[in-house]
Amino acid sequence: MTFALLLDILVALLLAVTIGYAVVLNRRLAGLRRDKGELESLAASFGQATLRAEESIGRLKKTAGELQELTAKADTIRDDLAFLIDRGSAAADRLETLVRQARGKAPPVATTGAQAQQIPDDALEPRSDAERELLRAIRSAG
Repeated sequence: MTFALLLDILVALLLAVTIGYAVVLNRRLAGLRRDKGELESLAASFGQATLRAEESIGRLKKTAGELQELTAKADTIRDDLAFLIDRGSAAADRLETLVRQARGKAPPVATTGAQAQQIPDDALEPRSDAERELLRAIRSAG
């Protein structure tokens, strides 16, 4: 056997291995081409989902801002109601004192709360129309 024949056999073997590798590679590429359509549709649906998520985040931020505004308004209203309740309690205490005095059952009493002072006569006068109307209703009922 000559050197040229050995070299030809070696080249033939390498070509056979290369052909085998090319066949395997061709099958894998065919599989990738088949999956390419699925991958493209997956990428498109992922893009749409991303857009929907961005829109939802924008709506969520807007809703959070509106909710924060409503919460601030509710806090203001809560503070106003607390003030009105305090004023209403004080007015009710004054009216109770006036009713007791009008019925003659109790002498003038000190105000309830932290200050225990005698109620001056001018403090017993109603300050608003609602207080006057309430006093009239109490006097007519008694």
